[in-house]
Amino acid sequence: MTDTKSATKKRASRNRTITVVPEEIPQLKPYISEMEDIHDNAVTDKLIHADLYDCIDLIPDNTFELIIIDPPYNLDKDFNGNKFRAMKTGEYEDYLRSWFYKVCDKLKENGSLYMCGDWKCTASMQRVIEERLTIINRISWQREKGRGAKTNWKNSTEDIWFAVKNPRDYHFTVENVMMKRKVIAPYRVDGKPKDWEETAEGNFRTTYPSNFWDDISIPFWSMPENTDHPTQKPEKLYAKLILASSKSGDMIFDPFAGSGTAAVVAKKLGRHYCGIEKNYEYCLWAAKRLLIADGETSIQGYANGFFWERNTLNEQNRKQSTPVHKTDRDRSPRHAQQSLFNI
Repeated sequence: MTDTKSATKKRASRNRTITVVPEEIPQLKPYISEMEDIHDNAVTDKLIHADLYDCIDLIPDNTFELIIIDPPYNLDKDFNGNKFRAMKTGEYEDYLRSWFYKVCDKLKENGSLYMCGDWKCTASMQRVIEERLTIINRISWQREKGRGAKTNWKNSTEDIWFAVKNPRDYHFTVENVMMKRKVIAPYRVDGKPKDWEETAEGNFRTTYPSNFWDDISIPFWSMPENTDHPTQKPEKLYAKLILASSKSGDMIFDPFAGSGTAAVVAKKLGRHYCGIEKNYEYCLWAAKRLLIADGETSIQGYANGFFWERNTLNEQNRKQSTPVHKTDRDRSPRHAQQSLFNI
């Protein structure tokens, strides 16, 4: 099957949405593995075109330092012909359990797991995650996209659950995810900046990240990472998870790979990846993004070892983005709790 329906859409000349035309497929196929290509449980740097239920047993247990999951939310959603239907709460939780337990088995004993959700399904996710792991925190990130609602509050946030196998032994390097925030009312002592720095691009303060993220831009038509996937997560969002909860060379697993954001960001940041995706066109988009990442490792909103607020980073700084955090160093698991308390 070589369906590339997105390539036939009419788009504006400045639209940078990633599409795949039939002529590109031979170049992209080496980036996509089928189930029969997986031999001796070798899944490093593999984007597997398969159903999760069919291939999860091919992956050895205790393989990954970090797992990022963006499963179907409990909503009616059409994933390029694969339609997911909303369920009653109990049924949705049974659906989560049908694959979550096995996915947890793939996590190393000192590994971390993040699961994305929205307000309708986040409670169900919390209950199911706690059946196997220890939840450390819940991240809420501002998802500013879409029109307002006339009979309800506009839904502008999503959640990410942060969980670990062993709360006394896991990796977390907060120095890798420090933020640069613009200073609106700079405070000086003896005429000198206090807790901020003066630059040609403006005044900025380096701050610890909290569990509310308001600096994320949803991929849209003018961003080079954008695809037609209906629930694509931003590279900047996943970069924070990967830099905080893994080290260079670690293995990252995404059982619902979609358009490949986790794999692409892992590659850009010097990690290894394994992703599973059953829709072939999504695999093609992911493969093209992986191909592009061979020569382009920048991540929008992440530059010079810091995450920047929206609309505060000029084009020159974007071009200076580094694929690996300057302070991306190994950190003993015993420091994990201390780092969390400093946030």
